[in-house]
Amino acid sequence: MLGSGLLGAASPGSGLPGSGLPSSTPLGSTPAATAPGPQHVMSLSMCTDDLLLELLPPQRIASVTYYSRDPSNSYQWPQAAKVPVNSGTVEEILAEKPDLVLAGTYTTPAARSLLKKMRLPLLEVPPAADFNEIRAVTRQVAHALGRDEVGEALIAKMDSTLEELAASRPPQSIRVAAWGEGGAIPGRGTMFDSILRAAGGINIAASMDSAYTSFDVEQLLMAHPDILAYASHLTDTPGRNTDLALHPLILKLYARRRVTYPSALYSCGVVESADAAVALRASLLQAMRGGS
Repeated sequence: MLGSGLLGAASPGSGLPGSGLPSSTPLGSTPAATAPGPQHVMSLSMCTDDLLLELLPPQRIASVTYYSRDPSNSYQWPQAAKVPVNSGTVEEILAEKPDLVLAGTYTTPAARSLLKKMRLPLLEVPPAADFNEIRAVTRQVAHALGRDEVGEALIAKMDSTLEELAASRPPQSIRVAAWGEGGAIPGRGTMFDSILRAAGGINIAASMDSAYTSFDVEQLLMAHPDILAYASHLTDTPGRNTDLALHPLILKLYARRRVTYPSALYSCGVVESADAAVALRASLLQAMRGGS
């Protein structure tokens, strides 16, 4: 919840008797209008970075995390290049003196704990794992920033994209397994599942009890998905997980029925997740045609 204290709050001006203006305001003029909401906002989470960069102009952003400048991590990396970045440390918070700090509910625990103890303004934003939750967190952050109208416009754009996807679903069934991570497969309750369903695919792990399940090669072959979806980082990072994901038998059977998705972009539920569903559908349909 939002704290009541403010970092670096300004002292009130002495004012001119009877003028109602601070002493620094010339006579005969009026103070410049200030946009409602916090004016110097800091983000400590990769997911809140995207929300902040979407909702506020650069001049009202104190900093976002350094992850946000990487195109593989953030949809808003061009905007992130226009603002300072941080590493999520307490020292940076105290130095930047933000009037609001955005953080994830599972990120930077030390910084969040100190902010609470000092009663400094903090908004903890839970992760979104589906489009209803994306609407909720977008409205939560937009309201805290005094940008409700901007938030509703972003949601309306997302919903329009989702409606277009729903109206043009592929006629054929496309069963997909997000293969990788040592055999771990995201099921129901994950952002991957939500994006895949919006794209018109069927997640073979969605019927499992947990958000993540684990298949070995034999189980995967028995499930017989139409397409394998590989997290982008798996093919770039050597290791045991990569070895399993790139098992020779799997590569042979699914040589032309594999797609790659940007794993970091699927970890945060934001309004652009609808655009990710559009891109995923195009990849699925191409793979179903044999990669032609």
